[in-house]
Amino acid sequence: MAETDSIRGNRKVRKGTVVSKSGDKSAVVRTERRERHPLYGKVVRRFKKYHAHDEDNSVAVGDEVTIVETRPLSATKRWRIVKGEEK
Repeated sequence: MAETDSIRGNRKVRKGTVVSKSGDKSAVVRTERRERHPLYGKVVRRFKKYHAHDEDNSVAVGDEVTIVETRPLSATKRWRIVKGEEK
């Protein structure tokens, strides 16, 4: 996979948790990022959901997964699950 990344360029990678199995070969992954509030300075957690392609239907709700950016696979899917660790 390292060889294809150098040919295609750098792709965005995110880590998150599977929150839904939204149909065949699909999953919804929720990622978290932490940032400081601009005025109060408190660390705030921000979440975002991504629709990801799961070719083998191998992940379940609650699994920690790594997703990578890919070409558009459907109207909402732009990410692919590359590896998952069971919770």
